[in-house]
Amino acid sequence: MVGAQMVHSLCTPRAPPFPHETQALTLDSHACRRTGALTVARNVPGPHKHPMLSYQHIYHAGNLADVHKHSLLAWMLAYLTRKAKPLSYIETHAGRALYDLSADEAIKTGEAAQGIERAKAWFAPDHPYIHSLRQTTETHGETTYPGSPLIAVQTLRDTDTITLAELHPTEHLNLELALPTAKCWRTDGLDMAHSMLPPTPRRGLMLIDPSYEIKDDYVTIPVQIKKYARAWNVGIIVLWYPILTSGAHHNMLEALANNHPEALRHEVRFPPARPGHGMVGSGLFVIRPPFGLAAEAATLKTRFNALNQGPERV
Repeated sequence: MVGAQMVHSLCTPRAPPFPHETQALTLDSHACRRTGALTVARNVPGPHKHPMLSYQHIYHAGNLADVHKHSLLAWMLAYLTRKAKPLSYIETHAGRALYDLSADEAIKTGEAAQGIERAKAWFAPDHPYIHSLRQTTETHGETTYPGSPLIAVQTLRDTDTITLAELHPTEHLNLELALPTAKCWRTDGLDMAHSMLPPTPRRGLMLIDPSYEIKDDYVTIPVQIKKYARAWNVGIIVLWYPILTSGAHHNMLEALANNHPEALRHEVRFPPARPGHGMVGSGLFVIRPPFGLAAEAATLKTRFNALNQGPERV
């Protein structure tokens, strides 16, 4: 596997240092099963000014929103690596990078069964997303699924750089286990992005994929992205957002569209994962989309449209 260089420090002199203290954390049962370890000592930041979140993506890994987001991310990264010039990949909400779809949490929601297990046949064998799925199962086992940081590591090259942030302590620890050569920042990713833009190399892509557990995200994210786009005037900036029955995303998308009228907004709809579930679709807002992304996204949307018309049409 050709992996990208793991950036252990922020990429510009303007990056502030993060205080660290060594602390032993107990691993979750699935991480322990993979590594055989019970505890591990890691350097993790001290107290944070941001509230600690409870969201863990294992409950939703491999769902239809992941299929939408990860397939287009894999396509974009593969497209960018066609040129020999190095690039930077930044992710503000990394999660744990590697997910076990046989875990109790994943089985409980059944979202992977409705997602990647149905959608895998949508993609050609040489599609970058299928390449990542295949490499993950061959390396880690048949029931594993790659998160976006692992897709990036599998796709990018040694000349490229990756900077990751994850605030949740368990997710951060599992991220280090999945990518042992990388030390991501255990800090607020939006703050990290501010501190390091523009990155070196200047060419590249940033994925912003929050859980939206903090409802203020719908208000603050357009403000943050406007600053990012100004500070990094050549970077591709990708925001994932849920399509909700509550309509909580509407004002955020209106603000984003007003600030970035040339951006690509791509949305897909799908049946709710279970009765009463509020997410009925997935969206990507892409500033400076690479050439060909709109066509790739349109092809993917036909698959989702067929899914909505019944499994016999997929």
